[in-house]
Amino acid sequence: MYEKTKKRNTINMKKNIYLFLLVIAVFGIFLTRLIFIWSDKEYFTLALNNKTVVYVNGDSAPRGRILDTNGKVLVDNVGVKTIYYNKVKGISTLDEIDISYKLAGILSVAEGSEEEQKELWLAKNNNGRELITDEEYELLEMRKITSDEIYDLKLARITEVMLNAEDELFKKAAKIYSLMNTGYVYSKKEILKNVSEEEYAKVIESNIPGITGELSWERIYLYGDTLRNILGSIGSIPKEDSEEYLNNGYELTDIVGVSYLEKEYEEYLKGTKAKYLVNSDNTLTLVTEEKRGNDLVLSIDIDIQQKVEEIIRDKILLGKKYPNTDYYKDSYALVSDPLTGQIIAIAGQRLNSDNTWSDISLNTINKSFTIGSAVKGATIAVGYQNGLIEMGKYIKDSCVKLYLTPQKCSFKDLGRINDLTALANSSNYYQFLIAIALTGNTYTPNMQLNATAEHFKIYRDMLASFGLGAITNIDLPGETTGIIGSTIADDLLLNLAIGQYDTYTPIEVLQYINSMASGSRISLSLMREIRNNDEVVKKNEIEILNDVAVDEEYLNRIREGLTLVLKEGTGKIYVRDDLLAAGKTGTSESFYDSNNDGIVDVATITSTFAGYFPNEDPKYSVVVITPNISHNNGTNDTMYYGASKITKEITAFLADNY
Repeated sequence: MYEKTKKRNTINMKKNIYLFLLVIAVFGIFLTRLIFIWSDKEYFTLALNNKTVVYVNGDSAPRGRILDTNGKVLVDNVGVKTIYYNKVKGISTLDEIDISYKLAGILSVAEGSEEEQKELWLAKNNNGRELITDEEYELLEMRKITSDEIYDLKLARITEVMLNAEDELFKKAAKIYSLMNTGYVYSKKEILKNVSEEEYAKVIESNIPGITGELSWERIYLYGDTLRNILGSIGSIPKEDSEEYLNNGYELTDIVGVSYLEKEYEEYLKGTKAKYLVNSDNTLTLVTEEKRGNDLVLSIDIDIQQKVEEIIRDKILLGKKYPNTDYYKDSYALVSDPLTGQIIAIAGQRLNSDNTWSDISLNTINKSFTIGSAVKGATIAVGYQNGLIEMGKYIKDSCVKLYLTPQKCSFKDLGRINDLTALANSSNYYQFLIAIALTGNTYTPNMQLNATAEHFKIYRDMLASFGLGAITNIDLPGETTGIIGSTIADDLLLNLAIGQYDTYTPIEVLQYINSMASGSRISLSLMREIRNNDEVVKKNEIEILNDVAVDEEYLNRIREGLTLVLKEGTGKIYVRDDLLAAGKTGTSESFYDSNNDGIVDVATITSTFAGYFPNEDPKYSVVVITPNISHNNGTNDTMYYGASKITKEITAFLADNY
């Protein structure tokens, strides 16, 4: 028993020693920290200040500029003289009323709303105390009515007669007073933007407490409406995106890129706002000056862009002199470097009924068309890749008649053709035979193909490998693909093979012809680089999405056929002979809503060109689409081939000037 007690006492003694040592250690750490803080008052003061100081940001900062590939400024910032109010500590309501009246006598502001006028009336008239009865105040004290209900009673009892009894500056002062008291107490309040030089000078000279004049920033477009939609716009943060912006350090009052290039490159274009220290009297001290955002340098050449738009407008006006062009009012043209995917020009122009013009360049990424035989460079690849074509073998052009469907032919009897001349002269019959062979059949009149979804998929996979029916990855928000037909039928398989079923956007057609030139499907891009003065922050890199789904031997054979298109085939009049171009023309049936009732009621013709030059080591690719150049209600068969005229002038301009 004695031994147990002795052992227990020893254990307790050790515990006490450990506890004592722990207390000494904690006290030592505390004492050391206290001595350090006491000996370094500067550190202590700074730490305390960091806990209590308040910083605010400036109203706005200049965004980065947007430039063309040669450094010409497309979008810049312009300083706008703006009047702000920052509440001075200790200022009274009567002082603020006086400020609002002084500003109302100088600035051209709108009149306040009825509610804003009533708020100022209350501020001027003892907060409207006499509008509430003693009985109502008793009910408030007994919590039978709320202070909000009392306020609503005050507003309701301010009559129009009472408001009209105020002086002539009252209504304008009401607007200013309301702006002065909106938002956080310490934040700057914008009173009026874009004030005149005279107003600005008078405000500054008046030395009104809390009132300052500063520059805020707005966008200016140096080339007017050119590319205006593609460049995008800036505005308030959309409500549905507010949480994302707040998480990224934005304030809800910030102005941001809300569409297209401004939105796509927001993280680079946004400026850094000035930072201010809020002093104890609510005045502000500048801590960090504002900084302009990075510059976005595009691959667009603004001189080429403007020339392309001019050519489109000229050829639309020319077309209106031809028969059957009642519904022809739009045309699109794109120019790019086919080996990099960099876009040099992206244009869409519309002739309005009042003979004005609209920029519809955004339709190039979200409006689709049937492009007819222009697809045949890709659809003939189905025949090569699946062993359905014997290169160089001649056959006689003819027609195809399937069971219960009308006869289908080329646009004319082309005589003897092989794989190259079939492309050059746009034989439909040759493409029909490939589609029939793909189903495992040999053509006989009135036959049934029993086409399946798999046969359609084989075609569409090949088309998509070139970019038709696929997202191009262009750096513009809102890109869509064309319409992929959902019906499976024998005659529709033949239509698909000649570009008369699915639809494609102009930008898809551009990627398709670029893929034909390079052998790879490359992302399309408008951004060349992003710069901070002389420093390149980000440079566009070639992004290969996939290689085309056809062997190099066959691809070269197709390229040879596309060269023949422009040398001796359907595209002979599209480019000058000396350009040594390759490409494909297309004419397709389309449909038009002639009376804007949402129902297509007129069959029309759309003409397309897609090509590149020179055919060896190409420098430019060009796509032109001219919808509704003719219609089936015409008195004759005259057709205005606008695509050929636009293409020839664009390619000649590029060849002669670049």
